Amino acid sequence: MENQFIKSSKKDEFESPDFYNIDELLTEDQKLIRNSVRDFVKKKISPIIEDAAQKAKFPYYLVKEMGEMGVFGPTVPEAYGGMGADYISYGLMMQELERCDSGIRSTASVQGSLVMFPIFKYGSEEQKMKYLPKLASGEWLGCFGLTEPDHGSNPSGMVTNFKEDGDHVILNGAKMWISNAPFADLAVVWAKNEAGRIKGLIVEKGMVGFTAPEIHNKWSLRASATGELVFNDVRVPKSNILPDADGLRAPLSCLDNARFGIAWGALGSAMDCYETARKYSAERIQFGKPIASFQLIQKKLAEMLTEITKAQLLVWKLGVNKNNGTATTSQISMAKRNNVQIALEIAREARQILGGNGITGEFSVMRHMMNLESVVTYEGTHDIHLLILGNEITGIQSFK
Repeated sequence: MENQFIKSSKKDEFESPDFYNIDELLTEDQKLIRNSVRDFVKKKISPIIEDAAQKAKFPYYLVKEMGEMGVFGPTVPEAYGGMGADYISYGLMMQELERCDSGIRSTASVQGSLVMFPIFKYGSEEQKMKYLPKLASGEWLGCFGLTEPDHGSNPSGMVTNFKEDGDHVILNGAKMWISNAPFADLAVVWAKNEAGRIKGLIVEKGMVGFTAPEIHNKWSLRASATGELVFNDVRVPKSNILPDADGLRAPLSCLDNARFGIAWGALGSAMDCYETARKYSAERIQFGKPIASFQLIQKKLAEMLTEITKAQLLVWKLGVNKNNGTATTSQISMAKRNNVQIALEIAREARQILGGNGITGEFSVMRHMMNLESVVTYEGTHDIHLLILGNEITGIQSFK
C-alpha cells in the first residue's frame, strides 16, 4: 500500500522551538522517546503526508509501524503490550505526530486513549489479554463510538441501545464522525441498556449487521479515515461488555485522556507552522531584503513564539499533574481549548507570512489549518470547553 503514495523530495528538518529551555524539565527517557518518534516521523511519515492528504487516502500501512514504535497506548503496562510510560512521554509522542499531521495523531489518540484505555480501565482480565496486545502492536486497529448524528455535545441523549437475548445482546443504532472506523477491527461502543444506563461494548468487525461506511469529501483530516458505525440487530456476546463501565462517567474519562493528548498534539501543529514561517521569512526577499526584517513580520513571529512557550508550560505542568493523578477534567479542558486555539491562530498568521505559497502543498501550513478546524470541534468543542471551565469557576452548569 505504501507504493500508492508519492514521496516528497523535500527534507524534513524540523527542530522544535524551546525559548524557555523546557527541555531541562524533561527526563532523559522522555527526551529519548520524543526524539525517537521525531526521527520516525521524519523518515516514514513526512515524505508521504502531503500526497496522502491531497489524495484523501489514509496511509493504513503505517499502523503496524506506529505500533512497533510504541505510540499506541504507551502508558498501558508492558504486561498488556504497552510501554508503561508516563503521561509526559505520551504527550511528547502526540506532539511529534501532530507536528506532522493531525490525522496521524488522531489515529494514535483514538487507539491509545479511546480504545485501549477503556479496555484497560473497565475491561475484564480476559478482555485485556485478548485485545490490548494486538492493539498495542498495530496488528489490530480500533475506534470509539460515542458521538451520534443527533447527539454530539450532549452524549447523554444517545439513542443507540441494546437488549438482552440469552448469552448475547442485540445492538441497534448509529455513530457518526468516527476516526479509524472504515479500517477498524473493533469498536468500543457506548450504548444504553434496557434500564437506560450507558454501557461499553466491544464490537468486532465481521459481526453480522455491523457496518462502517467511510465519510468522503472532507476538507479536513484528509489523511485520516473517518466513518460511521451502523448497528442493525448486531448480536454481541455478553462477554464483550466492559464489566466496570457504568454510566456516562466512563466514556467521559476516556475523553479526558484523549483531550490531554490533543493539547500536546495541537502544540506540535503550532510549532511546525511557526518554524515554517520563520524559515520562509528569512529566505523570502521583497523590496530588496528578507521579509523577516520588517516589523510586522517580526511582530507575528514574536507573538507566535510567546503563545507556543505558554502552551509548552501549560501542557508540561498538566503532564506532571496527570502523572501524579491530580489532573482534573477542567484543567484538561483549559489546555485543549487554549492550545488548539493558539495553533489555529498561528497557522493563520503563518499562512499570511507565506503569502500565496501558503495555500500550496509545498508547505504544511494550509493542511495544518484545515486539520485544526476539526481538532477545535472534536473531543469537546471550543465553546463546550469554555463552559466546562465556567462551571468549575462558578459552580453553575450552564448547558443543562
